[in-house]
Amino acid sequence: MKPSELRAKDPAQLSKELEELLRAQFGLRMQKATQQLTNSSQLKRVRRVERRVTHPMYGKIVTRSKKYHAHDEKNECGEGDLVLIEECRPISRTKAWRIAKLVEKARAA
Repeated sequence: MKPSELRAKDPAQLSKELEELLRAQFGLRMQKATQQLTNSSQLKRVRRVERRVTHPMYGKIVTRSKKYHAHDEKNECGEGDLVLIEECRPISRTKAWRIAKLVEKARAA
């Protein structure tokens, strides 16, 4: 939006538009496609996401990892499955993600 368009609107219109944008932003949830699930308990799946980044001082490529604990309500996912997880309200101390969709089952070895 151009500054001239913003100046043309009155404060009531601007506040209403801002409120709509904030409501739309609040409705968005983060999603991640993950794989290599570990089956630690009945309704919990843990995903370790590894990424390779350059060290800021030394320039060497290092591996950083983060674990996501996701809730599996239907208990349908197994180890090595490719799933889509989405952010949700905290379910337990570590679980704030839930499995949105099972994308692909793991191949049997």
